[in-house]
Amino acid sequence: MAAAFFPRVTFRLKVEIVRRWCWWTTFFASVDWTKLILATALVSTAFHVFLTYGLPPYSSDSFFFPSISLSYATEGKVAAALQSPSPLPSSLVAGPWQSPALPEASSLSSSYPDGSFSHSSIPVGISVSKHSTENETSNARSAHSSGSKVERPLRWLPTDDALVYAKSEIERAPIIYDDPDLHPALFRNVSIFRRSYELMEKILKVYIYQEGEKPIFHRPARRGIYASEGWFMKLLEQNKHFVVRNPNRAHLFYLPYSSRQLEEALYVPGSHTIRPLSLFIRDYVNMIAAKYPFWNRTRGSDHFVVSCHDWGPQITRDHDELRRNAIRALCNADESRGIFIRGKDVSLPETIVRRVRRPLQDLGGKPISQRSILAFYAGQMHGRVRPILLKYWRGKDEDMKIYGPLPSRVSKVMSYVQHMKTSRFCICPMGYEVNSPRIVEAIYYECVPVIIADNFVPPFDEVLDWSSFSVVVAEKDIPILKNILQEISLSRYISLQTNVKKLQKHFLWHAKPIKYDLFHMILHSIWFSRLNHIQIRR
Repeated sequence: MAAAFFPRVTFRLKVEIVRRWCWWTTFFASVDWTKLILATALVSTAFHVFLTYGLPPYSSDSFFFPSISLSYATEGKVAAALQSPSPLPSSLVAGPWQSPALPEASSLSSSYPDGSFSHSSIPVGISVSKHSTENETSNARSAHSSGSKVERPLRWLPTDDALVYAKSEIERAPIIYDDPDLHPALFRNVSIFRRSYELMEKILKVYIYQEGEKPIFHRPARRGIYASEGWFMKLLEQNKHFVVRNPNRAHLFYLPYSSRQLEEALYVPGSHTIRPLSLFIRDYVNMIAAKYPFWNRTRGSDHFVVSCHDWGPQITRDHDELRRNAIRALCNADESRGIFIRGKDVSLPETIVRRVRRPLQDLGGKPISQRSILAFYAGQMHGRVRPILLKYWRGKDEDMKIYGPLPSRVSKVMSYVQHMKTSRFCICPMGYEVNSPRIVEAIYYECVPVIIADNFVPPFDEVLDWSSFSVVVAEKDIPILKNILQEISLSRYISLQTNVKKLQKHFLWHAKPIKYDLFHMILHSIWFSRLNHIQIRR
């Protein structure tokens, strides 16, 4: 009986399966899949556009999520008490992108009057714990336990609140000592740097103004002595992680002009004036301020320029807010005469790129045991320092290979690059201005740079400890230069040179940027400068 029952059940199952298969086959055959896929794509695209462009920057979050609650602990170790400036007049905020006032829990400072802006000192710590938390949920939980509370992922924070949150997190950065990607000896505080860099990757969005015609705008020159501004422009404009098309989402705004292209387009040789260049930039910024509300909203303090030409600071002088408030990444980082505002402006490395397709050629140098030259310099007689250097050391000592332009009889035996690869110390005197491309060249060739330029702020000085991989000599001490170098012990030199080799990766250009490379270091300095002037009401 059981044997007769089971075949009957099996037969019914087969019939049911066939019946349902026929139904699904009929259903799928009746659907117009082309129209269905097209309709789905249109709905998805429309929803994305609505999220990106259709909502105001400070209300879009609350449309889908509960309101955010931010509070900030008073436990952060801040060297100076932060003072809140007077609020911006409402007349300076206009247009359809107007943003409401921030919550009472936070306050943003965006004004930098000459010599009077409030500067928050980031605390310096010692490494203790091995790992910092990298998960945003863990960050929020940790922040909540110490008095700071974030109830939503970072990407949903309003732009101003995101900056306040980032600064509060950096002030209590988890202490680290074991990071395979970073060499702690290079940094003032590696814990602060890594936490800031992590938050930059998670939070920072940059809007690039499309206004401005080539060649002055949007045409980077990536070869020659001013290559830094061109490489940065090129890599940022093609970046999809940091750059946004919706300015409401941006934390920083880039004015994409090239000071080198500006010189070639507008400077009249022999005129001995760069006023037409500065007036051109003044009019451009005024046009941006009239067309968009973002400049007037912060008086330009969340805008930045990147300029490697010696004239970079002077080009901004005819627009008061551009000079005093905007973040300027400058190769000419001379803090005398008010040219460079330390703590606001960013010192930009001056890099010479001879081949755009191979910017990393000839890296490295000889081991210490094969570096037979104590110190080397060769170059043009620009500025006040180089003639003094040659006066005291050209042809005076076999250990000091100091030249003007490298003589052909010398270069036939050993090239300029080979001299740097064979020297223990590479002399980097200022030229017409304080900056010198020899600093980065020395790093490329693993030669300890000797910087002779009073009032020069070296690149990334806000995070790097230059005493750990370079020697700074005052201009007045040029007559005793050899004594200064000889007094450096072998163990100390080995430490300096080892650190130069570790530092090298932070000064390299890559066609496709990689973590901690030169592109990211420059962008981090701009991000760090902006955060450094955010004020949190405690």
